[in-house]
Amino acid sequence: MSTVGENVPLLVLSYESNIGLLQNVGPIHLTMGHNPGPVQIVTVCREDHSFALDTEALGKVLLAPEVRDKHVVVLSVAGAFRKGKSFLLDFMLRYMYRTDDENWLGEDDEPLTGFSWRGGSEPETTGIQLWSEVFLVPKSDGTEVAVVLMDTQGAFDNQSTVKDCATIFALSTMTSSMQIYNLSQNIQEDDLQQLQLFTEYGRLAMDEIFLKPFQSLMFLIRDWSFPYEYTYGLKGGSEFLDKRLQVKEAQHEELQTVREHIHSCFTDISCFLLPHPGLKVATSPTFEGQLQDVAPEFRKELKTLIPALLHPDKLAEKEINGNKVTCMGLLEFFKAYIKIYQGEDLPHPKSMLQATAEANNLAAVAAAKDQYYKNMEKVCGGDLPYVAPESLEQKHDFFFREALHTFSSTKKMGGQEFCDRYQAQLEVELGEMWQSFSKHNSKNLFSAFRTPAVLFVLVCLLYVLSGILIFIGLTTVAVACDCVLGLAMVAMLTWAFVRYSGRYRGVGGAIDQAAGVILEQRLKTDCRPTVSEVKPVNHLSGAGKLNVNYSLRFFLPAKVINMLFP
Repeated sequence: MSTVGENVPLLVLSYESNIGLLQNVGPIHLTMGHNPGPVQIVTVCREDHSFALDTEALGKVLLAPEVRDKHVVVLSVAGAFRKGKSFLLDFMLRYMYRTDDENWLGEDDEPLTGFSWRGGSEPETTGIQLWSEVFLVPKSDGTEVAVVLMDTQGAFDNQSTVKDCATIFALSTMTSSMQIYNLSQNIQEDDLQQLQLFTEYGRLAMDEIFLKPFQSLMFLIRDWSFPYEYTYGLKGGSEFLDKRLQVKEAQHEELQTVREHIHSCFTDISCFLLPHPGLKVATSPTFEGQLQDVAPEFRKELKTLIPALLHPDKLAEKEINGNKVTCMGLLEFFKAYIKIYQGEDLPHPKSMLQATAEANNLAAVAAAKDQYYKNMEKVCGGDLPYVAPESLEQKHDFFFREALHTFSSTKKMGGQEFCDRYQAQLEVELGEMWQSFSKHNSKNLFSAFRTPAVLFVLVCLLYVLSGILIFIGLTTVAVACDCVLGLAMVAMLTWAFVRYSGRYRGVGGAIDQAAGVILEQRLKTDCRPTVSEVKPVNHLSGAGKLNVNYSLRFFLPAKVINMLFP
């Protein structure tokens, strides 16, 4: 079995688009009728920040007859702009072309070519690029895989939005089997937070639920300055990464969540500590990649890093949902993923400031709405009685202004123009709540007739009953009925005053409640009319018992009849 560092011969392909022949011509070589070079497959429109996939260009790379049905290995490098991603990829290209040469790094005065790179502060790569040649690599188990190298646009330049950066990083992570997260000097907490955001944006676009959505992630720490703490290379990187991603009970919940999220996204996570390449590399405007200008320790670690990534036995085929992907399948996944990011189904990722400002303003809106709702509920909510429209509108105007004052007096982030948008949203939502309360109050108008109706019927019944009692000689009981009748009339007048003036609402509510009890008891009582049926005899029998003849028939509740005429 081959080990890291051994020189394993690679099959070199030369694909001419007009004949499509497989030839052994030395180093791996799959051309498309022209010299090999980077192929732009995903472009970003700077005007509207939309994304476009060049399906034709991608198809020329992935659908060559020699590779289309081969399982694919995709190695991608992503990270902040101007941190040497393309520079690193070009050394990977040297390794792939010169894998049978011990001196694959090249001569001391040899310029570095491949993916476009240069010194300076301005970004170079845009969108996503693939190397036009697909490398067929035989593995020790007898299988053959197709290796694709991917370069990505640097994140956080002065022309890219957070959505641009998240989409590029997510697309490259979703389609790669090894994502190299290129960082400078250290793993900062904001690096982990950005990784969490970008990977979550990628996971949203995938249907994956049960398995970890992404494969391998390598933190590549450039310009590592603390080899006395953690040595250069994979061993020191592993120790350093374990400490950085360790979840501790004493940590804040936010820090724990970030680390747990990263562990849940990738099946394998590693780290490599790479030294600084030297001052000439960083500062010389004439530097073209010559090894003589590169620090010796950088070259030494580079000879360890590149084979660790690209040695045949280190290559891991791209898998999605546990299934290995071919070059032809990768093209289809690119098409599917780009459609998702071109649509509006996914939320737009935002900067931390914007997300915090939105949350801050939304919380202020919610607090103001809650205050308005509680105040209006005390006026006309629930089972409260009908309120005159003029009085209700006055209450609404007062509580509306009070809610707006609460919103405006809350300290918020984002600036005045940003907050004004949320105040406008609050005004619209308060207006909708006002309409709802107004309709509810209109319904209370019909329920408000219940109380005067019950009191009116009670007055009528008591009046009739009082007359009957006087007629049959029960004057004392009739006086008691008259007192109750008087109380009912006073209650009616009081209720009318409360409803008209809006004052003493507690008294009005008590009257409504009493009327409800009377009505409820009335409905539970057997209301069938009872008719006295005795023989037409004298009003006073010989036994001195009072009877009612047919001329005195009347309809009264059964309980009243039984009480008066036992």
